Amino acid sequence: MKKYTCPMHPQVLKDEPGKCPLCGMALVPVGGSSVSHVQKSGHGHSGHSHHNQARDSFNKHEGHHTGDFLTRFWISLVITIPILLLSHMIQQWLGFNITFPGDKYVLLALGTVIYIYGGLPFLKGMIGEMKAKAIGMMTLVAIAISVAYIYSVAVVFGLQGMDFFWELATLIDIMLLGHWLEMRSQMAASRALQSLVALLPNDVTVERNGEAVKIKLEDLQNGETVIIKPGEKIPADGLVLEGLSYINESMLTGESIPVKKEKDGKVIAGSINGDGALKVKVTAVGKDSYLNRLSILCRRHKLLSPIRKTLRTKLPNGSPLLPLPLA
Repeated sequence: MKKYTCPMHPQVLKDEPGKCPLCGMALVPVGGSSVSHVQKSGHGHSGHSHHNQARDSFNKHEGHHTGDFLTRFWISLVITIPILLLSHMIQQWLGFNITFPGDKYVLLALGTVIYIYGGLPFLKGMIGEMKAKAIGMMTLVAIAISVAYIYSVAVVFGLQGMDFFWELATLIDIMLLGHWLEMRSQMAASRALQSLVALLPNDVTVERNGEAVKIKLEDLQNGETVIIKPGEKIPADGLVLEGLSYINESMLTGESIPVKKEKDGKVIAGSINGDGALKVKVTAVGKDSYLNRLSILCRRHKLLSPIRKTLRTKLPNGSPLLPLPLA
């Protein structure tokens, strides 16, 4: 069965297309029936798994794809240029002057456009995070740009002070770019996860009542005896009961040389059997397998880039400083 995942939350897997349970982003197919093996083989834990995913994941990028953030960034960047030119603080810093009747209303109009268009993903993300009770960076950014915008509007209509339109615009630009980089890196992590899950076979041969029976991988239970023929993939973690072979574990452990496996030797789900035939007693399947733990590790780290780390650790902490003049 085909599975669908969220580009921002690779740990979210669904049987049908739809929206991410937290961020509302459109789910995309991850391809291949193999994706279901790691999830389904948990035997009765899928509902609990989705509940944990909804509780543990941050809400981000509602209703948008990776390219959408890049498009919003470029359009917002173009709008930022006249905002910078019309901002009195920038004019003072650079020593030039551009004034004309109604310039503050032009600045207001531009600021409103970039706040609504560029800031919309963060505003939606804030609502989602609050509903999920998982307050995160989207909420911080949304609060910062909202307070900056509201205060700037008040200045335009008579409140004493200096507007924050240029700070609002540049913050939105930076965060849109940062989130695009983040989504792109997480899509790479999602593809890496797919390659791991694809290591599992679709069908398994087990020994029941002295006979070899072929079953689906999701029906495999701990304690069953699996018959692994030469060249087949290992369906689950287990101990060798009979036989001798050399197992290719390079995709899982990085070991380039096939590892010798004989009686009482441990085998790992996803590795590839060599020339020998084996009988293996299953010790871990589904969520308890080494492959699933490896996939979880892949999801958690999500191939974080140094740029994303900088944006997550520095900008959110500094962005709420924008409202300080209100005090």
